[in-house]
Amino acid sequence: MIYDIRLSIGYHYGAPSDRARTVVRLLPSNLPGRQWVTARLLTVDPIPAERRDTADFFGNAMSILSYHQPIDQIEFKLQARAERLQPANSLDLSPGLGALAAEITAYRSLKPQSPHHFLGVSKRVGVEPEIAAFAAAWAKTNLTVRQTVEAVANAIHSEMRFDPNATDVDTPPGEAFAKRHGVCQDFSHVMIAALRALGIPAGYVSGFLRTIPPPGQPRLEGADAMHAWVMAWCGTEAGWIEIDPTNACFVETDHISVAYGRDYGDIVPVRGVLRTSGAQNSHHRVDVEPLQRV
Repeated sequence: MIYDIRLSIGYHYGAPSDRARTVVRLLPSNLPGRQWVTARLLTVDPIPAERRDTADFFGNAMSILSYHQPIDQIEFKLQARAERLQPANSLDLSPGLGALAAEITAYRSLKPQSPHHFLGVSKRVGVEPEIAAFAAAWAKTNLTVRQTVEAVANAIHSEMRFDPNATDVDTPPGEAFAKRHGVCQDFSHVMIAALRALGIPAGYVSGFLRTIPPPGQPRLEGADAMHAWVMAWCGTEAGWIEIDPTNACFVETDHISVAYGRDYGDIVPVRGVLRTSGAQNSHHRVDVEPLQRV
């Protein structure tokens, strides 16, 4: 499926800042066999004094922006066209859960997608006893790792309710799970904590999700939003799979990936430092429009 993606994120400050520095991760990239990006453009208003487009440790596209003059607002606009490819139907080649630890130990690499980076505590996902106890119910010897990942995702989807007012961007996964409410970031962090407690390497994926309006209703401009889901390492043969606990589904052609990391802290879409005063307000608009395959 081919998509046109448009995004606008803006911030308005109560007083001009003396200077600012911002790191942006909003550009989707090519993923061999999964995603092909034919066009992408990130514009910034006002134009920064310095801009460097590079990639981070995990290979995510990253723009580093610096302002040497005062600014009282900043707006980021993304335009991209991306094709999400249908995953190839494949057998479940993952081992039983009890055999996964040996395969992790035998993995002799620390490259960015190495499972070793995604097994321990990270900035936003620590040891969560309540989540670990919840996950323990799915540590069954008759399940493969992939089946365990799917069972945990379905359990979290059944246990939690999507509620945009229950949490904020800094809510830890233990608190979100205790409330049993949250947004896609919370669902994903809870699942990452659960999988790591079972010894399954797991990470965080940010991107876009096509939303489908009710029958007979038009699509609304700006109604889509940035989304988050989970990647899990299912052994040497199976490798990484992606799954969306918010919607209880494996990732296929409705998801467009932007960035991969250990948790949200690694791939915050817009992160910066500035010195200002007074109130601050922001807006966030996204539109994901499916196109006819060409």
